[in-house]
Amino acid sequence: MSLGRYVGRRLAVTVPVLVGVTALTFSFVHLLPGDAVDAIVGVRDVSPATEAAIRAEYHLDQPVWDQYLLWLRDALTLEFGESPVTGRDVSATISRRLPATLALGGAAWLLALAIGIPAGIVAAVSAGEPADEAGRIAALAGIATPNFWLGLILLFVFSVRLGWFRVLPPDAPLVSLATAKFLVLPTITLGTASAALVMRLLRSSVRRELDAPYVTAARAKGLPERTVILKHVLRNAFLPVVTVAGLQLAFLVDGAVVVEGIFSWPGMGRLLVRSILRRDYPVIQAIVLVIGTAIVLANLLVDIVYAILDPRIRY
Repeated sequence: MSLGRYVGRRLAVTVPVLVGVTALTFSFVHLLPGDAVDAIVGVRDVSPATEAAIRAEYHLDQPVWDQYLLWLRDALTLEFGESPVTGRDVSATISRRLPATLALGGAAWLLALAIGIPAGIVAAVSAGEPADEAGRIAALAGIATPNFWLGLILLFVFSVRLGWFRVLPPDAPLVSLATAKFLVLPTITLGTASAALVMRLLRSSVRRELDAPYVTAARAKGLPERTVILKHVLRNAFLPVVTVAGLQLAFLVDGAVVVEGIFSWPGMGRLLVRSILRRDYPVIQAIVLVIGTAIVLANLLVDIVYAILDPRIRY
């Protein structure tokens, strides 16, 4: 099967998955007790007639199935309506928050690859040596450490005690030196566990490939060990790492919810938590849909890259 036909088949499978994501997103949000109108009524002196009018304006007086079809129709055009709590356009609100979350998640992803890949290779080629043991301990610590605890420790030590970094985000453009400096601690907090995971996975994959017959043959031909590893082993060893790295990019955006709260980073994570507390349905649904779509598209991208690296999976 050609690469084009394979990509077409994967795209055809992705469409119903995305529809399923929208259905689950809408259903889970509506399982929460109450809604945004209840939250508004709870803090304001609103008459029953006004409450009924607000519900009718946001279609909350209609059956859940009809609400879902209306929401799906608007979501297909990236129109998520207005927030009944703030009265602001949901799409515009997310558009302002999304770049900050992508910047944090992307920086953490690059840090994870920059640390995990070299560390995994070094640990694999020095199996049983002190470098390997140190890498295992570091990886285990990175995976086991909760990112909210790590973030608080980094914030206390390097921002409060030493004063090397700001406690709150700077009032500066997203692409600026001040913002880049502030992102150092959140990036380390978010990317540590992913770096440890990539390192452990790559080490295991490289060790498995080093025992393969083609490696023995390459060494028998007199090829330098550096050439054997970089030119032959890593191509095959990277296959499982590609899967994890692609999914980690999507999960880092999702995992930024906690880290953004710790560092007061103005991304979608803080907005999601605030919207849940307010029971702001349109905003919650839109953010969860964006995260779910990112994970589905990351899976699709991983499948395509996997097919390029290993043509055998197309058949």
